Amino acid sequence: MGRKKLMTVIKLQIPAGQASPAPPVGPALGQHSVNIMDFVKAYNDATASQAGTIIPVEISVYEDRTFTFVTKTPPAAVLLRQAAKIEKGSAEPHKIKVGSVTRDQVRDIAETKMRDLNANDIDAAML
Repeated sequence: MGRKKLMTVIKLQIPAGQASPAPPVGPALGQHSVNIMDFVKAYNDATASQAGTIIPVEISVYEDRTFTFVTKTPPAAVLLRQAAKIEKGSAEPHKIKVGSVTRDQVRDIAETKMRDLNANDIDAAML
């Protein structure tokens, strides 16, 4: 039996454990005739341990309307806001400072992001 033919790849950023058929998930999958509830259940189960954190996901949709998905690490901006313990960034960047992170916190973030980066070691990832 041959491999399935890939139709498209959909990239979304969804809060972990909180996917629903509402936008952006429903319209993105619906236009490719994918079973939306199957994806919602699978995504919520896969990300339940990280509840509330934004998790990027790449959904591969095949011609037979089946799908597979791969979750990525949270965006660096989300991890930096969590490390600085702030809700949102500065309204006036470079003028008003709203938080700071230590070098150790940056190292922790780099270690978390390492599998999604193209850096060879942790020091290169921290640059």
